[in-house]
Amino acid sequence: MTVQAEQSGAPPADDNDVVALLMRQHGDIRNLFDEVEDSSGDARRDAFRRLVRLLAVHETAEEEVVHPFARRSFPGGEQVVKDRLQEEKAAKETLADLDSLDTDDPTFMPQLMKLRRDVQHHARAEERYEFTHIRRSTDSARLASMARGVKAAEAMAPTRPHPGVESAGANMALGPVAALMDRTKDAVRKAMGKDG
Repeated sequence: MTVQAEQSGAPPADDNDVVALLMRQHGDIRNLFDEVEDSSGDARRDAFRRLVRLLAVHETAEEEVVHPFARRSFPGGEQVVKDRLQEEKAAKETLADLDSLDTDDPTFMPQLMKLRRDVQHHARAEERYEFTHIRRSTDSARLASMARGVKAAEAMAPTRPHPGVESAGANMALGPVAALMDRTKDAVRKAMGKDG
């Protein structure tokens, strides 16, 4: 059982099914939003950092693994991906605004609620218009291959911030969202057997 599944109380995801892994991440994201909302001070900051990391890793894995498959594998896939990317763009803009705020800032919670609405709308659309078609459009071997890419992305995200870490590699692991997304893309591509 994964740490996220243990924390969320969700059953363990099938590690050989990309859709099951992504659905589990959707649940983990919902739980982290709850944790940010229900906490304060350092606990809220910690929960928000974990939420940012999971969102960055999740969206990067989808961009590298799920969307390319959807574009070419079912009728209307190109439009489905285009719609999901527009939703992701809006959520990333709100996330960037939030990331520049302290979690105690009075504008933080209203912005967080906007992000939550955007992310939940996006997740429902993915589940309905993308994930369902992926399951119908491929076999278990391909689902497992895509799951390896998602797991490589998951492995890139630290579970909590580690202040005072001085090595260059460790500092990169704690760097900005963009750097995390770039490293995640590299890990996904390597896991999927693709060159940069």
